[in-house]
Amino acid sequence: MLDVHADYDRCEGYANCILAAPDVFDVSDDGVVVVLRDAVEESERERVSESVRACPVSALKLGAP
Repeated sequence: MLDVHADYDRCEGYANCILAAPDVFDVSDDGVVVVLRDAVEESERERVSESVRACPVSALKLGAP
C-alpha cells in the first residue's frame, strides 16, 4: 500500500487531481482537496501519481510524507 498525503494549507482548489483519480481525490465546497482514500494499492500508483503531478501547487504526495 502507498500512503496518500495532502497539504491542505497549500491546496488552491484547482481540482486537477480529480481527473485521473476521482475515487481518491475530491474538492470540498470550500475549494480544498479532500482525500477520499488515505492509501492505495501499488497497482494504482501510475494513475494516482498522475494526479499528484497534475497539482500546480504541489499539495499532494504519494508515499512517505
